[in-house]
Amino acid sequence: MIWTGLLIGIIFGVILQRGRICFNSAFRDVLIFKDNYLMKLAALAIALQSITLLLFAQMGVIKLAPMPLNWVGNIVGGYIFGLGMVLAGGCASGVTYRIGEGMTTSWLAGLIFGLTAQATSSGLFSNWRNWLTNFSVTVTPNSTVYAPKVGPSLATIFNVNPWIVTLIFAAILLWYAFGTKTSQRETKLNWIWAAILIAILQPIAWWASAATGRNYGLGITGGWTNILSVYTTNKQVNWIGAEVLGIIIGAMISAIAAKEFKLRMPRDPKTYLQVMVGGALMGFGAVTAGGCNIGHFLTGVPTLAISSILTSIFFILGNWTMAWLLFGRER
Repeated sequence: MIWTGLLIGIIFGVILQRGRICFNSAFRDVLIFKDNYLMKLAALAIALQSITLLLFAQMGVIKLAPMPLNWVGNIVGGYIFGLGMVLAGGCASGVTYRIGEGMTTSWLAGLIFGLTAQATSSGLFSNWRNWLTNFSVTVTPNSTVYAPKVGPSLATIFNVNPWIVTLIFAAILLWYAFGTKTSQRETKLNWIWAAILIAILQPIAWWASAATGRNYGLGITGGWTNILSVYTTNKQVNWIGAEVLGIIIGAMISAIAAKEFKLRMPRDPKTYLQVMVGGALMGFGAVTAGGCNIGHFLTGVPTLAISSILTSIFFILGNWTMAWLLFGRER
């Protein structure tokens, strides 16, 4: 079933490339350019996923698994990751799909991101990660839609049927998506269709991943650490590793088909140093937080995981801090 990770990654890579989806841009653009196009895409995707994931879980196809709450890791890691994505010129998914487009800065940012994540999860900085486990909080869920031991969610905190909080949560995001003015932007795949396709792909990805023993949906960080471990410890590529490879391949296919593939180098060579620093912050931050923008923001928030909501808040705060330092003071 590892091949399903590659296939889903290819599809995801095409969606990311066609929709020009990068959550670094989504967060940054709202603050610096007052542009909400990608943020509305994210809101719609999360709203629809909260429903599609819960529907699949209600039917018994998957078991939802909100990540454990870790106040220290979620806050510190989320903020550091947010700082890093601005310096790297893209979030974990943005950097990954742009590798397939031929962007050389993303090649370096992605490599350093993966190496630092690997060092933090099982290498030089692993003691830090091991220490953080002392702060992890799990609960016994209040519904059969969840796996046996999970992190707290809005449903478990309020001890209500997951559908109640999910529908309220989705309604708020849908109001934002369709009840506010949308910034104009030309993309090959518009924000509504991109969000719908992600909401369809996500539960399928969760089901396919669970068949290999990994009970979670789309992700990036674990895929990078797995790919690099193939070369450093002779491990085999797993489902999420295949998914990340698929994203790169899918983005490359999409870019070539649209005649958008091109080796791109920055005018100032110092940019390479900047993106390497950004990649390092992203890798350290993602493992510290227990996930990146895909694992937490795109996949975890739809499960109403408190850990993912908290981490996403600090993704945004970190992003806004660095965006203001680099761009905001000039405006």
